[in-house]
Amino acid sequence: MERFCIQNPAILLSFLLVLLLFFSSSFGSTLNDGRFRSGHEQVPVGIGLVLDLGSVEGKVVKSSVSMALSDFYAIHKDYKTRVSLSFRNSHGEPLLALASAVDLLKTEDVEAIIGGNSLLEAKLLGELGEKARVPVVSLNSPVSLSLSKYSLLIQATHDSASEAKGITSFINGFDWNSVALVYEDHDDWRETMQLMVEHFHENNVRVQSKVGFTVSSSDGFVMDRLQKLKDLGATVFVVHLSEVTATHLFPCAGRLGLMGDGFAWILTAKSLNSFHESSINDFAKESMEGVVGFRSYIPMSKALQNFTLRWKKSLPVEEADITKLSISGVWAHDIAWALATAAEVIRIANVSSTLLEAITKTRFKGLSGDFELADKKLLSDKFEIVNMIGSGERRIGFWNSNGSFSNRRQLSSTHNNKLETIIWPGGSTQSPNGSSLRDSDRKKLRVLVTSSNRFPRLMKVNTDPVTNDLIVEGFCIDVFRASMSPFNYDIEYLPWLNGSNYDNLAYALHSQKDKYDAAVGDITITSNRSMYVDFTLPFTEMGLGIVATKERIWLIERSDNEEFQGSWSKQIGVVLWFGFSTLVYAHRERLKHNLSRFVVTVWVFAVLILTASYTATLTSMMTVQQIRFNSNEDYVGHLSGSLIANVALTSSSLRAMRSLGLNSAQDYAQALLNRTVSFVVDELPYLKVLLGENPTHFIMVKTQSTTNGFGIMFQKGFELVPNVSREIIKLRTSEKLNEMEKTWFDKQLPYTMDDTSNPITLYRFRGLFMITGVAFAVALAALVILWLRDNREVFMNSVKLFVSGQIIHFTGTIHPSPLDDHIGENAVQMAQRNSRN
Repeated sequence: MERFCIQNPAILLSFLLVLLLFFSSSFGSTLNDGRFRSGHEQVPVGIGLVLDLGSVEGKVVKSSVSMALSDFYAIHKDYKTRVSLSFRNSHGEPLLALASAVDLLKTEDVEAIIGGNSLLEAKLLGELGEKARVPVVSLNSPVSLSLSKYSLLIQATHDSASEAKGITSFINGFDWNSVALVYEDHDDWRETMQLMVEHFHENNVRVQSKVGFTVSSSDGFVMDRLQKLKDLGATVFVVHLSEVTATHLFPCAGRLGLMGDGFAWILTAKSLNSFHESSINDFAKESMEGVVGFRSYIPMSKALQNFTLRWKKSLPVEEADITKLSISGVWAHDIAWALATAAEVIRIANVSSTLLEAITKTRFKGLSGDFELADKKLLSDKFEIVNMIGSGERRIGFWNSNGSFSNRRQLSSTHNNKLETIIWPGGSTQSPNGSSLRDSDRKKLRVLVTSSNRFPRLMKVNTDPVTNDLIVEGFCIDVFRASMSPFNYDIEYLPWLNGSNYDNLAYALHSQKDKYDAAVGDITITSNRSMYVDFTLPFTEMGLGIVATKERIWLIERSDNEEFQGSWSKQIGVVLWFGFSTLVYAHRERLKHNLSRFVVTVWVFAVLILTASYTATLTSMMTVQQIRFNSNEDYVGHLSGSLIANVALTSSSLRAMRSLGLNSAQDYAQALLNRTVSFVVDELPYLKVLLGENPTHFIMVKTQSTTNGFGIMFQKGFELVPNVSREIIKLRTSEKLNEMEKTWFDKQLPYTMDDTSNPITLYRFRGLFMITGVAFAVALAALVILWLRDNREVFMNSVKLFVSGQIIHFTGTIHPSPLDDHIGENAVQMAQRNSRN
């Protein structure tokens, strides 16, 4: 029968809405009313289970929950409530799981649902739980931020963060510096894989390559991708696959010689937790010999041992091949006990808790350990480490939540931080060296380089006349070499000789995979090129710019005025005053003194500069993005053959401009200086070269970021793309990228008309204010000197009078006598006479 699959998210959403609308009328009257049924001795509480009953995991969970409730009520016979189970088969399909859950709510009046063992199922059931206001318990779904919005969703799963730390510490413990990651190409597995990758990078473990498989991947496809990993020299593999996919992987790896001496394979907890011995044939088990795996730790106890023995005996004959209680089965047992306990609590008189609140407050000793929900999650943060030997396994140690390894079963605060001896693939106890590449197996990366040499500071390709070797220089190639330096590759440079149409370059890289691996140069990231190749993150500024020449202007006006009369000094003062006063029409009084005119002239000059500067700055800020050029008279230059420039020249602002194709920075400079073109439009990296070579002649106006910058091209799906992009980020954040730009662009920063990073401030006019202050001081000093010259005699008499008055006051205070009054009277009379004169 054809499987029922989701092909379109829109169909999924429509399906969900239809179901919700169809059954919404039933929810209001039927849900969550069990607590008011007080007329019976035993109140039934419906719990729905939505499982893939055709899988081993579904059968284990179903039988475990059923038996857990039987045990619970055998102990709590006096409870007034009884949890009744209703099962629905989802067949492993998320939409069928949703439909089954809706049916349970409508027909069985369930008050909680257990199901959703995948990320998509958890989202669908979580959404349904929000609408119906019933708790949903998801078993073994990945912890994801996308699930945090569902307030009624409970998750029982392993702690992915603790697992990622454990695997990273395991790798670091053997001094392995790189790994190859083999993962399931599915949402559930990608979600948890990303956290692991982040831990790897934070702890200096390089992901050499990532290879994704699906359940339907053929052996031929698996062999081909594994062969590529072998060619890269990968020796340490982290496997993040489902049971079905993993059982196909390891036999293929064995046939390629990847399961022998010198190789290491590590299984994640999500992989090993899902393994069931009954569904793995002996050949697959033997092919996994030497594999090391992490598995959620369930502490052995008498209760667990007793339950497991009785659970095996309770299985029907057709399920007798199931020999082991899974991790999810243990979690399901404890969830069932928590639900039964909570159902009883909320029906106690004077208790107003909801079923969800009661579950979150429930505490007991379960089969998995101490049951306690943290943020509505039951997380297992301890892991046992097992080593596959023959058709079985042996435990070699534990990873503890406090961040250490131990080979003891007691997970206390003190550990010996060691593991038991590991038998690696090939039967050796000697750990693999883990080197990312063996020198004899280093892969050669075949890189196309743009060789037009139109902008040699960006990319210059020449051939050595003696050795005939290719010499590659420039900013672009420096960035490429720096971003590739952590990866141990031999690089062969091949010149691209087919012009500047890099769309053809992208297609050649796509269609001739046997010849080329990557391409480097002044290659702009565009959507149509991305259809054929993968780009790294851009390593240049994004956007177009417009460059024009700097203008210098002198304005000299001399006018004759026959009405100017007086001395030369007066004539000069009137000319200066008239020249500046015509700029500011704020004066009303008529100044007659040259000194006043001097002071006001300086002040008006200062005000003029301040006003003009701030007006120009404000105008530039408001209009720089609205520049329009004269479409009738001006030519605009652009890079000949550039598709990006052609797109810019057809935009609304430049559509009517007459254009002229140019081929180099020298052509740009010459055309601007001899007025062949008024402006040059191009991408910022090209214009930076022009400005770096001619910093005093041109200015640049930056426009909006309408282009994506330069990037490095790789073949579609090439494993180096994310790694090289990450190195480009490091170059940018460490300022090394800026240093490269300064080196190749003559250490000149482009002058930009819209440069708001250095705004106009009063501090920038400190010189102007100093000149104004000095002018005021000079005028004041001149005024004082002139006044002293004209009133010297009066000033000297006043000083003498003041001094004598102080002396009289001082002596009179010490020796008062009638004589003092007489002297004082004489002094007053003398002062009066002087004032009359």
